[in-house]
Amino acid sequence: MRIAIYPGSFDPITNGHLDIIQRCSHLFDQVIVAVAQNPDKRPLFSVGERLEILGEVLAEFKNVECDAFSGLTVEYAKHKGATVIVRGLRAISDFENEFMMALMNRKIAPQLETVFLMTSTEYTFLSSSAVKELARFGGCVTGLVPPIVQAALDEKRKQGWGF
Repeated sequence: MRIAIYPGSFDPITNGHLDIIQRCSHLFDQVIVAVAQNPDKRPLFSVGERLEILGEVLAEFKNVECDAFSGLTVEYAKHKGATVIVRGLRAISDFENEFMMALMNRKIAPQLETVFLMTSTEYTFLSSSAVKELARFGGCVTGLVPPIVQAALDEKRKQGWGF
């Protein structure tokens, strides 16, 4: 069984992430969308909220599950029996950092491969940070995120997030 890990903060998941997940679901037997807990970041959504949102968004994919982890991605991948780490690329500017990370991961865990998937053209500009900024100031995020994420962002805004 070919297991792939797609790690990220997913704060929140965007349609660009969903594009990568959908394509991964056709390439691998099992895909684990893994929410990375990064103590250096201040996420909008808690890990629990992100897992709940991901669970709803990914329910249609029978070979995709979501989980959370802390620590090194390669250690998590080995623990899960994965052979592949999937990374999405939006633009050439993403490549240098992702390439360096992939080389470091190969040094630590040579049995793991990193697979880069280019996002579809319509999502090359899209990031979780851009979505949060747009939503924070009342902009429309329709078409950028799944409807459940849009509702969750609206709820955060109603609660006074960011102001």
